[in-house]
Amino acid sequence: MSVENNKGRIAIVTGAGSGIGRAAALALLADGWSVALAGRRLEPLEQVAEESGAGARAFAVPTDVANADSVQALFGATVERFGRVDLLFNNAGVGNPPGPFEDWTPEQWKGVVDINLTGMFFCIQQAFRTMKAQTPRGGRIINNGSISATTPRPNSAAYTSTKHAVEGLTKTASLDGRKYDIAVGQVDVGNAMTELAARMATGVPQANGELAIEPLIDVKIVGQSVLYMANLPLEANVLFHTIMATKMPFVGRG
Repeated sequence: MSVENNKGRIAIVTGAGSGIGRAAALALLADGWSVALAGRRLEPLEQVAEESGAGARAFAVPTDVANADSVQALFGATVERFGRVDLLFNNAGVGNPPGPFEDWTPEQWKGVVDINLTGMFFCIQQAFRTMKAQTPRGGRIINNGSISATTPRPNSAAYTSTKHAVEGLTKTASLDGRKYDIAVGQVDVGNAMTELAARMATGVPQANGELAIEPLIDVKIVGQSVLYMANLPLEANVLFHTIMATKMPFVGRG
């Protein structure tokens, strides 16, 4: 879709200051979208806005997705600034606490669940409230899941559990969004080069107990996948989209 056609289309990207969120935000801005950049720290969001060269179409909004009031404020500020919300890229997330799960504290477990699951629910909830009330009605939500929702890694109980739950959120929100013209899908990423996945290049534990270096893809490729999904007409939806390094050890026996 051309930049001209995307004038006036409004997106919210959570976790926009780094990694996949940053790549998706830059892809959307380059394609003519206006984007509310959400994240816990203002400085990285402002850096993304400056790098995009999009001027007033890039709007930095410090946000804690684990806090319902903060998420409500994000959507309120976006609507006040741009008038509506056409897309939520529900991306913010964290990895596992270090070490084996039997050593984790309750606070470490809860910290992952609060961001990866509860925060994602708060964002979907606010997106529904906004999208079903606006004119024209409707919009699109893209949740950042993970191939861990299908095949976990060793010592990944918190991350994997939340990503299984995100798959459930995607399916139920997709069903519940039909009557409001809200399309809901999910992108599942395997080994994109981000801070979260950088350790893949030095060796990560495999199912057989060995350490192995895994191939990675440029995170910009994921940004283009999100852009493709975002630009679909609302009568079409990609429910699940898997983008991964071709040679990563995902399909096969461990």
